[in-house]
Amino acid sequence: MTDEIDPKDRLLVVNEAFYAAFASGDLAWMTDIWSARSDIACIHPGHATRFGRSAVLSSWFDILQQPPGVSFSGARVLIHGNIGLVFCEEHIGGHVLAVTNTFLLEGGRWRMVHHQASPVHAASPEQEPPERGGTVH
Repeated sequence: MTDEIDPKDRLLVVNEAFYAAFASGDLAWMTDIWSARSDIACIHPGHATRFGRSAVLSSWFDILQQPPGVSFSGARVLIHGNIGLVFCEEHIGGHVLAVTNTFLLEGGRWRMVHHQASPVHAASPEQEPPERGGTVH
């Protein structure tokens, strides 16, 4: 029997850590989750795309000054080589956001390279039930 953790499970753990850092306002933890690469990006709802590590982390610094109550649900994973995608829903202040979190496998560790959240206006009736989610306080 092997002790190796399935890559999808490892990616879900990092995605959960992202939301824990988000909910707790922990900028150091958030910074550690993001890739150290300069070519990363982030799109917060209603905002222009932030490109580059400095701009992305600056936007998180602003948000994490007063972290919102956030949870996520329905995490689904796709892995293509060293790229991992997590699709889920964020729940913030009564709002539901559709999210894509993109990770790159760097040195055996999943690191975030892109986050995009957009408002959801209506649920799709043909949507499959969520696979995994969590509430973070």
